[in-house]
Amino acid sequence: MVDSHSHQSPKNVNALLLDIEGTTTPVDFVYKTLFPYARLHLASYLAKSFEAEDRAMLLEEYHSDSSAEKPLWNEPPIDYILWLMDHDRKVRALKSIQGRIWENGYRNGALRGVLFPDVAPALRRWKSSDKKIFIYSSGSVKAQRLLFENSIDGDLSQLIDGYFDTEVGSKKETTSYKTILIRINLPANECLFISDVTAECQAAHDAEFNVLLSVRPGNEPQDSLFPKINSLDEIFFYPEQIDIRKPLTTRSNHVKSN
Repeated sequence: MVDSHSHQSPKNVNALLLDIEGTTTPVDFVYKTLFPYARLHLASYLAKSFEAEDRAMLLEEYHSDSSAEKPLWNEPPIDYILWLMDHDRKVRALKSIQGRIWENGYRNGALRGVLFPDVAPALRRWKSSDKKIFIYSSGSVKAQRLLFENSIDGDLSQLIDGYFDTEVGSKKETTSYKTILIRINLPANECLFISDVTAECQAAHDAEFNVLLSVRPGNEPQDSLFPKINSLDEIFFYPEQIDIRKPLTTRSNHVKSN
C-alpha cells in the first residue's frame, strides 16, 4: 500500500485517465439503469442482432471459464450471459454485448448518459488548459463512447482523446497501465489516474502514475491511504509554474497542478 505522506501532489500533469463508474458517473446509474436495461433487452438482441464476433468471443470465454457453477451452453447462450451478469463478471464478451444493447437504447432515446454535475465543466476546463483526457473502464470502448456522446450535458466526446477497456488488461493489473502509457506516448509522471477503487489506484501507482481516489455518494467505502477527492472541481491546472511539495492529504480544498 502506498504511504500517503510520501505521495507528492501532481506536478507537470499533461494527461488525465478517468474511471467511469464512481468517478464520472454515479454507481446507481450503472447498476439501476444500464444493467437492468441490458438484461431486459438481452433476449431480443440475441434473437435479432447477435454478432458472430460476440458469439465467438463468448464461446471462448465459456471454455476458459473454470467455474463449476456456470450453466450448460445452449443456443442462444442466454443462460450463460445472464449468469455472467448475475456475477458482474468483467469479461470482454459480456461487455461487448451490453454495449451493443445500450447502443440501441441511446439511439432510440431510452437512455442518456448520466454524469456527476462537476464532470462536464471539469472536462472543458482541463481541455482549455491543453490537457489530454482518456477514459479507462471495464465497460467496452463502444459503451464508453456512447455514454459521453449521449450525456445529459450533451455530446462531450470531442473532449475525450481516447478510450481504453479490458482489451489492454484488467484495471487491477499494473501491466495494463504500462500498456496505456505506451499507447498514449507519455511518461507516467505526466499522467493522473482517478478511480473509486483502491486496487485500481494501487496498480496505476505501481506503474508510477499520479493517483487520486474518487469518493462519491454511493461508492463502496475504501480502506485506502491514497489522496482522496470528492469532486473533479478539486483539480485545477494553472498556466504558471507552481511547485507544491506538500502531500495531497495534508491540504484541503483544491488539488493544484500546473
